[in-house]
Amino acid sequence: MTAEITYGPSPETNRRLGLYQLLDPAVAADPYPLYRQLRDSEPVLWDPFLHAWVVTRYEDVMTVLHRYSANRTPSADQLEALGLKALAPVAHVMVRQMLYLDPPQHTRVRALAAKGFTPRRVEVLRTHIAEIIQHLLDGVQTRGAMDVIGDLAVPLPAIVSSEMLGLPSDDCPQLTSWTRSFAELLGNFQYNPVRAVRVCGAVNDMTAYFRHAIRTQSGQSREGLLHALVNAEVDGDRFDEDEVIANAIITLVGGLETTTNLIGNGLLALLLHPEQWQLLRAEPNLIPIAVEELLRFESPVQHTARVAPYDDVLGGCQILKGQAVIAVLAAANRDPQRFRDPDQLNIRRSDNRHLAFGWATHHCFGAPLARLQGELAFSALVERMGSAQLTESVRWRRNVGAFRGLESLPVSF
Repeated sequence: MTAEITYGPSPETNRRLGLYQLLDPAVAADPYPLYRQLRDSEPVLWDPFLHAWVVTRYEDVMTVLHRYSANRTPSADQLEALGLKALAPVAHVMVRQMLYLDPPQHTRVRALAAKGFTPRRVEVLRTHIAEIIQHLLDGVQTRGAMDVIGDLAVPLPAIVSSEMLGLPSDDCPQLTSWTRSFAELLGNFQYNPVRAVRVCGAVNDMTAYFRHAIRTQSGQSREGLLHALVNAEVDGDRFDEDEVIANAIITLVGGLETTTNLIGNGLLALLLHPEQWQLLRAEPNLIPIAVEELLRFESPVQHTARVAPYDDVLGGCQILKGQAVIAVLAAANRDPQRFRDPDQLNIRRSDNRHLAFGWATHHCFGAPLARLQGELAFSALVERMGSAQLTESVRWRRNVGAFRGLESLPVSF
């Protein structure tokens, strides 16, 4: 067995306050005390281990999301200069994804993608998604117990996303495995050569898979986002094949990770606050509002990175053009300057302009679909498993970069 090599902070660095402390499993399991300490003591902090500014206040995070550059993916040549040539296949894909583009490139890609990913298309899926959820819960009902992650939170978005893309549902397990590998790289603070090989393998396999799917569907009348992306056109402009593949991959990764974590993190939060769980059971009409509160309280995506496009002053700190800036969405979502009693779960919270899906130009493309799946999942859980309770300790996933999610969530009902 090959030992994994990781590069972490030195003993000297460990004495400093910084976001790198999320590498500690105990801190990662409950990062909110760290976020509070950062926000209270140094809301704009230079982290020498990450070689980036860490921003934790709501107002400052909004500024970063609105004004700073998302074009932060190094080119293959830059990676080679850093001794990271193995990651070049990943960079080849990421530089084409809308998540890492600025206007006007981002505007172009998003406009084309919008042709195939409309709110109306999402709403049409409502009945079908509800049927999928009921089918998944039918499979565990007689057991009186389930792992919410393995039995519902993972398979639901995998089935929905694959069907929406126009891919065979039988491919869900393989697609899920690839996306989980890719997600490990996004926002991860450690370079791990073993992980790099695994991620590159997953990217190469996904690229080949989608290229085959595109060419197989060519000339056919097919429903699905992949076919829509291939045929999308705005003022004579269309995606090339590599752009279709890159944005199909990020749609799949974002769709699976965000929805899985929303359902898992959200249900755990409710079960740890039984008065809120009982309130939701008594007033299921609160579910849409509750989903927004769960997104704020336990954000599926914890942070995102940007690059300063010019010299700037933020929170009294001088930020130089080209420096990396990490906007901690989960810290902003618990900023007492923006949210009353931010560490309190309140499913009646009405003033809830959280940043769980980002903000401004790069607001999450798949947010309507994630919200819909979350609402329908919690509605079914409340209806069918209202007495749910934890049966053993939960396990948080490790080394998942910017994402926060559970390995398992065992409950009885």
